[in-house]
Amino acid sequence: MSLPVGTHAVDTRTGRVGIVMGHEGPYVQLRPYGGGREWDAEPGAVRRATDAERLRAATAHANARSRGEVP
Repeated sequence: MSLPVGTHAVDTRTGRVGIVMGHEGPYVQLRPYGGGREWDAEPGAVRRATDAERLRAATAHANARSRGEVP
């Protein structure tokens, strides 16, 4: 099952939360929550993020932003 573009997803190999940006060849392209460089993930290693995972990613991004680590 392929996740639609815009879906919050978890790369289970790395534990990173990202947003599905597209599907290129055999890979799912994910962008980190809050922006940044996309990465390719194996489709079998990507699943929909839970509400708790989405909240954790948003909180981590907000904290990094308040510390001036991200624009």
